[in-house]
Parts: sequence; structure tokens; C-alpha cells
Amino acid sequence: MDMEVTRTAIRLFGLEIHWYGVLIVAGIGLGVWLAWKREGRMGLPRETVLDLALVCVPLALVGARAYYVVFSLDEFIGRPWWKVFAVWEGGMAIYGGLIAGVLGGWLYARAKKLSFWKLADLVAPSIALGQAIGRWGNFVNQEAHGALVENPALQFFPVSVSIGGEWYYATFFYESMWCLLIVAALLWAERRNRFLRRGDEFLAYAFLYALERAVVEGMRTDSLYWGAMRVSQGLSLLAAAVVAGIWAIRARRAPMALRIASPGCVVVAIAFAAWGNMWGVFAAAVAALAVTVWMYAGEFDRQMNRGEVQ
Repeated sequence: MDMEVTRTAIRLFGLEIHWYGVLIVAGIGLGVWLAWKREGRMGLPRETVLDLALVCVPLALVGARAYYVVFSLDEFIGRPWWKVFAVWEGGMAIYGGLIAGVLGGWLYARAKKLSFWKLADLVAPSIALGQAIGRWGNFVNQEAHGALVENPALQFFPVSVSIGGEWYYATFFYESMWCLLIVAALLWAERRNRFLRRGDEFLAYAFLYALERAVVEGMRTDSLYWGAMRVSQGLSLLAAAVVAGIWAIRARRAPMALRIASPGCVVVAIAFAAWGNMWGVFAAAVAALAVTVWMYAGEFDRQMNRGEVQ
């Protein structure tokens, strides 16, 4: 599968509409639709999703671009000032969008006197769905891929993609598929009332995505850096550690060994990331995921046995 595809989706009255933008809009649109379908089931007022989207989507787009520009200033020095806004050329950082979007959601919740965590649970699968679709914009722009694949046995899609006759690890595809798995897992758990408290669905999204991104980011060749640390990798592991810590505090009846091991595995992953050992990051991330799921599942079973889960 060659990444050399046309970037232009439509030419209309002399204007070019790029696939990158089309895919981002498609991801946003389907994400809003998914949240709208679940709005009533989650006990929220009608049109909450549309109002929330009008606040959060613009903020998220601005935040995604601002994050990229701040950590890529060298790329814009000496270029026309308007290049800062040339999002059709690529350069949207998901973490900037998430930070700005969460801030917008918090402000909206306060203004409407709604539960922020209920809103966060509502949008969690939608965010993952939007990411899964938006990552294909990286395919079109020939970006967000991994290192050169020299082993001929691995030179095939979906392991790798061909760009200009060379094969690179298809990291954009890995993330897209993982985000689809997150959507499926969240909706499955939600349908079966597997989340114990408000906010757990969003925290599950944050934890699952953060661990995946920490691994995949270490494979990419276009990471944004802060000193020697890959910015998104460090932020991913920090987010995973915070979520693991929150669950460890909430799971008061879980064995102490699990409560310590959950955030502890993420701390080990952070150490490996700082060292630059990707296999260590991967192993620690898998361990963190396994321990946290085990701890959360055990807490769920204990509450079920006590009749605290409906």
C-alpha cells in the first residue's frame, strides 16, 4: 500500500478541499452523531451534544494547532506568518485538542450546571472514533509513520506502508485500529453497566489511549521533542499514571499489591521512555494495562457481590 496518494479531495470554484480536512470533519461528524445517539440514554437534556460540540470542537481545533506550533517553532521561523494557520498541510496535535476540548467541556458543564464527568463519559467513545478516522489524514499527507523497514518479510500493509519506494512502519494505522478497539470496548462495557462511577468511562478511554500512544509515539520519526523527551510520549505516560493512581485510590478494597503495582508499572514505563528503551516501554505498558484491568474487574465483582452495582 503506497502512501503516495492525492491530497486533494475536491476542486470547487478554484478552491482545493484536501482529504486531510475532509477526514477530520468526518471524524468530528461521526463522533457527534455517536454522542447524540447516546445522549438520552445517559440522562442528559436534549441537544446537549450539539451545544457541547459548538463549544468544544472549535476550541479543540485551535488547541490542536496551537500545541503543534508551540512545539515546532523552528518549522515556522522564516516562513510566511499565515503558515501558522495552514492546517491543510498537516500539523494537528491530538493532545492540544484534548486539553482545549476538556477545558471547553468543563466550562460548559459549569455554565449549564451539569455533571462534568457525565459529559466526559458521553464523549469518550466519540473522541476515540474521531481519532480513528482522523489518523487516515496522516496517510494522505504521508506523515506520522514509523522508521524505515529494512526486513523484506515485513514490507507489506498493514505492518508497513510504501512511501516513494521505501517501506515504513504504519504507525498511523496502528493507532487508528487501536482507537476503534477502544470505541468497541467502551460501548460494550457501557451497555453492560461495567463502569462503577461517573467518569470511569472517560478515564478508561484516557488510560487505554495513553498506553497505546506511549508505545506508538516511540516508533514515529516525526515526534515533537522537549529536550530529549518525546513530548507526546511523556504526556501519555503521565496521563496513564494519573488515571492508574485515581483508580488505585478508588479501589480501596483491592489488594494493596495491585493498587501499588498499577501506577508503579507506568512509572517504570516513564523511566524506560527517558532511557529510550522502546521494548521496556512496551512491556511496562502491557503490565500496567493487565494489572489495572485486573484491579478494576476485581473491584467491580466485589461491588456486585455487595449489591452496589445495578
